[in-house]
Amino acid sequence: MLIIGITGTLGAGKGTIVEYLKKERNFIHYSVRAYLLDVIRQRKLPENRDSMVSVANELRKKNAPSFIIDELFEIAKNNDQNAIIESIRTPGEVDSLRQKSKFILLAVDADPKIRYERIKLRNSETDHIDYSTFIENEKREMTTDDPNKQNLRKCIDLADFVIMNNGSIMELHDQIDLIISNFDNK
Repeated sequence: MLIIGITGTLGAGKGTIVEYLKKERNFIHYSVRAYLLDVIRQRKLPENRDSMVSVANELRKKNAPSFIIDELFEIAKNNDQNAIIESIRTPGEVDSLRQKSKFILLAVDADPKIRYERIKLRNSETDHIDYSTFIENEKREMTTDDPNKQNLRKCIDLADFVIMNNGSIMELHDQIDLIISNFDNK
């Protein structure tokens, strides 16, 4: 069983990579976002980015920096199929997955203005924000010394492969195919 973790900046294309791997490579998808939204709905909290960050940080602090990812990994392990876990947000999550399984970490990034336009188009419950809020959210999630909070910069630095996704979806697919074929040949 291969586990691919995806990290990256807001609106960079993590979901597009997931959809491609599901369709073209038969990966099973496990989503941190979906996991957190379930918890948020159970707690009757507003479905927004602030609630997601707050709940995620609280769960990590109460349990372990890798808690959410560990929960998703256990579900994936029971299915025993290649899986993609989206979205890796803390170095502890990366460390935990590297110890458990055949694992590669992909990071995806793109120009901030391109990413902002993408989130406006996807129009999810956490994307109804202006550009300055988008940039502030990203800054808040980019670095920290607290192991229970999001540290995207460190996760991107830990990635096995970093994809710059400023082009077309076809170009993104080509980059993914190249990475998977290189990994398959090892």
